[in-house]
Formats: sequence, C-alpha cells, structure tokens
Amino acid sequence: MTIEEVYGETPPSTPPSSTPPPTSSSTAATTNAAPLGSSVIPIVNKLQDIFAQLGSQSSIALPQVAVVGSQSSGKSSVLEALVGRDFLPRGNDICTRRPLVLQLVQTKSRSNGGSDDEWGEFLHLPPDTRIYDFSEIRREIEAETNRLAGENKGVADKQIRLKISSPNVLDITLVDLPGITKVPVGDQPTDIEARIRTMILSYIKSATCLILAVTPANTDLANSDALQIASIVDPDGHRTIGVITKLDIMDRGTDARKLLLGNVVPLRLGYVGVVNRCQEDILLNRTVKEALVAEEKFFRSRPAYHGLTDRLGIPQLAKKLNQILVQHIKVLLPDLKSRISNALVATAKEHQSYGEITESRAGQGALLLNFLSKYCEAYSSLLDGKSEEMSTSELSGGARIHYIFQSIFVKSLEEVDPCEDLTDDDIRTAIQNATGPRSALFVPDVPFEVLVRRQISRLLDPSLQCARFIFDELIKISHRCMMNELQRFPVLRKRMDEVIGDFLREGLEPSEAMIGDIIDMEMDYINTSHPNFIGGTKAVEVAMQQVKSSRIPHPVARPKDTVEPDRTSSSASQVKSRSFLGRQANGIVTDQGVVSADAEKAAPAANASDTRWGIPSIFRGGDTRAVTKDSLLNKPFSEAVEDMSHNLSMIYLKEPPAVLRPSETHSEQEAVEIQITKLLLKSYYDIVRKNIEDSVPKAIMHFLVNHTKRELHNVFIKKLYRENLFEEMLQEPDEIAVKRKRTQETLHVLQQAYRTLDELPLEADAVSAGMSKHQELLTSSKYSTSSSYSASPSTTRRSRRGGDQHQNGYGF
Repeated sequence: MTIEEVYGETPPSTPPSSTPPPTSSSTAATTNAAPLGSSVIPIVNKLQDIFAQLGSQSSIALPQVAVVGSQSSGKSSVLEALVGRDFLPRGNDICTRRPLVLQLVQTKSRSNGGSDDEWGEFLHLPPDTRIYDFSEIRREIEAETNRLAGENKGVADKQIRLKISSPNVLDITLVDLPGITKVPVGDQPTDIEARIRTMILSYIKSATCLILAVTPANTDLANSDALQIASIVDPDGHRTIGVITKLDIMDRGTDARKLLLGNVVPLRLGYVGVVNRCQEDILLNRTVKEALVAEEKFFRSRPAYHGLTDRLGIPQLAKKLNQILVQHIKVLLPDLKSRISNALVATAKEHQSYGEITESRAGQGALLLNFLSKYCEAYSSLLDGKSEEMSTSELSGGARIHYIFQSIFVKSLEEVDPCEDLTDDDIRTAIQNATGPRSALFVPDVPFEVLVRRQISRLLDPSLQCARFIFDELIKISHRCMMNELQRFPVLRKRMDEVIGDFLREGLEPSEAMIGDIIDMEMDYINTSHPNFIGGTKAVEVAMQQVKSSRIPHPVARPKDTVEPDRTSSSASQVKSRSFLGRQANGIVTDQGVVSADAEKAAPAANASDTRWGIPSIFRGGDTRAVTKDSLLNKPFSEAVEDMSHNLSMIYLKEPPAVLRPSETHSEQEAVEIQITKLLLKSYYDIVRKNIEDSVPKAIMHFLVNHTKRELHNVFIKKLYRENLFEEMLQEPDEIAVKRKRTQETLHVLQQAYRTLDELPLEADAVSAGMSKHQELLTSSKYSTSSSYSASPSTTRRSRRGGDQHQNGYGF
C-alpha cells in the first residue's frame, strides 16, 4: 500500500462517503474567510460526524464539552438557553436518558429573518434531512431514546447526535449526559447510580474533554455531585467550568457571590451563574428569549451581583464556552493530527494483512504460489539469521540450533567420564576373563576393546537426542513463519503444517540412521594406531608411576592379645593340616577345615584314643562313624592300619559357587594392569568423542536442516499446488471477512479525518504558541478565576483570590 493510498490522496477502493472531501476552492475560501479561532470548532464538529460512523470503536478522543450534573439540576434548561429554543424533553423525572451530542453551528442570518434560519439535523436520519420545527426535534429525541432505552425511564449509553444551525448561537459542541440519580425508578436497574457515573467518567476521563459542572444554587456547593465526579478526573480543576443554576430561588438574604468568585470551591476556569426557566414558565409557554430578558432584569435588580456581569447570564456562558473551547482545540490540534496519522498507518497495515478477496482460479493460484514462496523465504531467513523480525531479547532460529550443538550436545559429552561406571573390580574381572585358563604374561587387548566399545555405545543416545532437539526447533521455526498472512486461511495453514511436519520427519530418519552408522563404525574398528592414542608403552610407564606414587608403607603394630610365637606356629601347622584333611559329613570341604573347640570337648575319650596315633581327629558329625578304641583293639595291628589308610585317602573338595568373583584384595601387578586399562580407555574415548562431536552435527545439518531448506519449496508445490485444492485451502473464516470490512471502514473514516484536518490553516507559530500555553496551564499551581468587573465597562477590579484571565492559558 502506497503513501497516497494510506492517506487517501488517491481514491481508495471503498464506498463513497456521505461527506465528500472539500475542493481546493472551498478550502481556500474557508481559509480566507475565517481566522483560525473561528474555524476550529466547525472542523472538530466535522471530525465528530466522521468518527461517529465508527461508534464506540473509535479510539480517537476529540475535544468536546461534557455537561455533568445531578438530576433536575437545570442542565437541559442551560442547553436550551444556549440554543434559544425549546427542543429538549422536559419533566420532573429523568429526562436525558441517552448521551446527546449537541453541535451548535453559527450561520448567517437571511434577509427575511424567518423561521427557516434555524434547523436541526440528526446523524441517524438520512443526510440533508433538516427539521425546522423544534417541537419535532424534541419528539425525535424522545422517539430515538425510547427505541434503545425503552419508555419507562431506562438509560442507554449510545449517543444521539444533533446539529443545530442558527444565526443566534456561537460555535460550541456539548455532550449532554444523563443526570446523576440516587434511587432507581421505572425500568432502571438497582445500580443505576453506578452505571450513570461510569458512563459520565468514560467521557470526562479524557484530557481532551472540558467539563461543564452544573450545580443548583439552592444546594451546598461542597456537596455538588457534578464537582465531586469532576474532581476524580480533574483534581486541580484545569478543565472544569462551574455553572450555578437557579440563582433566583435561593433563600432570601443569601446570594451566590462567593460561589461565583471561587471562594468556596476554586476552579481554574471559574464559574458562571444563570437563572433557569421554572416549570410555570414552561407551562405558560414563555419563550427562551423572554426568559433571557427576565434573567438580565434579575441580575440588574440584585446589588450583590453588581460587578460580576462577566460571570452572569447565558450570553456570558456561551461566550466563555466558545472562547475556552476554541483555545482548547488549538492546543490539542497538533497532537490530534499526529494521533490520527498514526492510527491511519496502523489501520492501513492491519487492512493490508487481511489481503484482498480473490475468486478466479488464476488469481487463487497466484496467491497460493506467493504464499508458498514467501513462507520458504521466511523459513530460510530464520535459519540463516537474516530475518527482518530478528529478536533482540532471546536466541531464535539458527542461533538456537548452534546453541544445541555447542552448548548442550558437545558440552554434555565432554563432561562424561568414560570410567565413571567401571569399578576396579569390573576391570580386573574383565582382564581375568580375557586370560582364559592360563595366567597372562602381559595385559591382554580383549578387555580394553570390550570396555571401550561399551563406552562408545553410550554415545548413541545423546546423539539421537540431539537430532530430536533440532527437529523440534525446526518445527518451532516453521510455526513462526508468516503467521499474520496465513491467519486468514486456517485450512491452508493446517495443510502447510502437516506437509512440513511430514517432510521434517522424513529428514529425521536418515539423520538418525547416519548417526547409528557413525557409532557402529567407531565400534567396529578400534584404531589403536591413531596418532592421538596414548599407546601401550606410554600407558605402562604412566601406570607404573601412578601405582608407585600411590603406594604408602604402613607400620605393623602388634596387637595386645597376641599369642606367643611358638604356640602360634604350632597352631598354624595344625590349622593347615586340618584344612587339608578336614571335610564335612557330606563330603564338602569346609571354608576353614578346623574342628571347633566345643566339638573336641564334647568327645574327650575319642580325642584321647586318636592322639595315641599322633593324628588329630577330623571326624565328627551325625553320619560319620569314628574309629573307637574297642574296634581297633579287637583287630590285629595290620588290619587297623589298613582301615585307617583307606579312610585317609578320601579327600573331598568344596563345590564352586554359582557366581565367582575375584578376591577383594589384589596384587601390585593387578593394580598396574587396572591403571593401564583405564588410561587406554580414556585416551581412546577422547578420540571417539571428538569424532562424534564433529560428525553428528554434520549429519544432522546435511540430512535434516539443509535438506529441508533446499527441498521445502518443491515439496510444497508437489503436495499443495493443485487446482482442485485452491478453493478449499483459500477459504476464509467469517471473522476474517468481518475484520476486513471493519478495518476498511475505519481506514476510510481516518482518511476523511486526515483530509478534514488539512482544511485547517495550522501555522507553525500558532501551534508553538498553543503548546506553550498548554504547558503553562499544566505546570501552574495557582487557582485563577475570572476577572470581576464593575457595572461600568470602563471600571475594572480584580478579586484577591482571582487571577488575570490571560494567565489561565486560554487567552481571554
């Protein structure tokens, strides 16, 4: 979308507006005919009409005056007095039940001065529908109010927009809001007060809104509902104008002079006192003009109000409102134009994201091909780090892939100790198993190869996990591509996700297969000739030094309860003899082969006879029959010796256990062999680890990452670019069509508003002056009120609490 299309300098493809843009001649005429001060209010009125097309969707706050007050405070009477005609619903109960935006436009009086000089126009009626009968205007307001709010005192927040053109008014724009009420009546909800307050705050909270706070004079100003709610959003009173109504019904002997001078509740913009028409005047059909005459007569007849003529009466209120609103608009115009321009650009961008509707097959094919090509470009850009939407807060795209390779995969492998799950007993067992039935003269190669293959196989799982991590990252990258453009086509987005998901899974399979082959290759050939391998000779030398340095001599301490040496040697020989000869009754040699002392004590007779032969007794148990003295004495000496020799020749061995393990202690030679094996394992594992750290990322990049970059576009064309699928994939949901229509209308309104602001001759010095006054208004901490004048225009004096009118930032 070009700049001309955004700002509407070329006709956009939108329906024609009911308010055509002004021609250059009319703009020049307006510029030459009216100065800046008298032209800003009509410009803002036109902007309000333009933005009214958006309703509550408009985010641009325009300068306006909101009329706030409690129910029956006299708000409607003030508005009718400003217009000079009866046109608002009246009554004892709540009358204003919907916000009424009232635009007063001053026109030139015709020569005949007839009733056709004044008319009203409602925005909800067809254009150029003028109503000259103000009673008809009242009935239209009542009918439009009842249409949304019902006929039984209900309240609604949708605006009624009324423009009144008359030579008897000044250019002012006001918003008449429902009066603050306490007790619900009719169809009003129980929380009517809270709802009305929320509605009022939604208008006056904006800094662009001036507040006209209406308070009846017969109530305490300190308890004014209007001033209270105004103080919530304007605590310093910078943009609040006070209006005190019904001055004629105050108690006798009292007046409102202190109130008007701001001595009770100070306001920067001061107060204006007015006299309303009473209900009797309305019943007697007394006109507003007659009421204005009566009001002037009332103030002239009250000495307490002498010298306050600039703060009294409807004419002064109209003049004050006009001057304040003009200056307020001038201050806000630069920022207003900037906000409209920014909103215009943002809306144009949003509207462009929704695209245009294409119904022809050729157009649909071109649109689909464009989407697929842009998607592939965005995918490659994210991987290569060339994306225009590069994040500055976190790693994304290809940078995350690099992080997985170097900071997760490589770092995790480097932290692994190849011997962390191998104990010395495991290594010694492997070495003994490799020697077979004989003792080895040197450290065998087989245990080293078996153990190193076991450690290499551990590298398979983290390598496959790394490939899975990269696959997940590629899926995330695919989801980030062209999210805004594809939101309008959810079916196409879903099909593209399915295609790229299947394609990435197809690339993951050869990557995992290649990783498995790399691990198998490392396991199938243990290259002990690698230049970085430590080798056997170097390993033996280092192992010998380590074992030698770890050997620490321990002094032998004699225990306190040691046996004498002779007795010890005698006992040892007996244990050795018994160990060799002893066996249990079932023929299994015992672990110690020593008969316990208790057993010897239990058979003293047997021991005595046995020692007669010089051989210790080794026979015991329930099933073993000992050679008794009687049996030996009953036989000849030769037979007895023969029987004893037969019994001594039966030697029984201990059965080997089901699981054999090496002894807990090992020799110095075994310690050297264990240390040599560890050195060889660590050296070769480091070689393989470096190979894996280099080969696995290469395999993943080749088979998965770069393969998808090269072939993704071709896969999309093959799977999705089919004419019979165009209509299905390019089908929009209803909400997208609604959003496109809404943004198109908003764009058209903003273009109208921008062209309308171009009608205003906004000079640089005027803008800077307005901004300086606005800054002065915000930074000043003094309360200033209107100057008070005497009845004679030539005599002026200033109130002690008041300030110069030209110091309040509005220049009057």
